[in-house]
Amino acid sequence: MHEGLQILFSNMKPSEVARFWAACNIGGGNYLKLKDKLFAEESVASLYDKILEFQKSKNVE
Repeated sequence: MHEGLQILFSNMKPSEVARFWAACNIGGGNYLKLKDKLFAEESVASLYDKILEFQKSKNVE
């Protein structure tokens, strides 16, 4: 699951991933546990840097 989400996030905007997730009805589980697992090694600063990098790579403003 983690690898699949990494692929989605590397190719789609976060809002698009969220829409895809909702359309597939993914999320019936415990979001807080999933969030902790997905972002265990992340900080606000590291996520911010990744967002900037993603926006630059996709020419998103």
